[in-house]
Amino acid sequence: MPGAVFHLQVPEESPWFAKTITMRELRWYNDMPVGFFAELPDRTAVEGAVRAILWIDEAAVEAGSEDNAWYDQQLVGMAVKRDGEVIGEVREVQHMPAHDLLLVKTTAGASVLVPFVEAIVPDVDVEARVVTVTPPLGLFEELPEQEADVEGPTS
Repeated sequence: MPGAVFHLQVPEESPWFAKTITMRELRWYNDMPVGFFAELPDRTAVEGAVRAILWIDEAAVEAGSEDNAWYDQQLVGMAVKRDGEVIGEVREVQHMPAHDLLLVKTTAGASVLVPFVEAIVPDVDVEARVVTVTPPLGLFEELPEQEADVEGPTS
């Protein structure tokens, strides 16, 4: 998120020790997030911060965060319930251009991609660690085969 401030964890002898950097922009390349930081304007500056671990003050972010916004690590591992019954677990969050997808491993062992939109995922309870879904028919189960119309042409 642009404007996010990260604390750097680096060895004491590093010129980046006890400093912070501010995200200027976040882009996606080959399904991977790439951050651009105000204090790292070019490749040479970036090379000086290689292998730094970025830390963010999560409490400060949560205090100013919007409703219906979660970190991937908050969602992964949550139980997925439909009609009060556990039907699986969130294993991954995939970020796509239109909307995010939740990769759910069902209790039957299947993997299902669930569009992370309010119509299908109306509730996320972080404290209870439960994602409630109201999926369309066929998203989690096989649809019964329709009987084909076998009547021949009429003369």
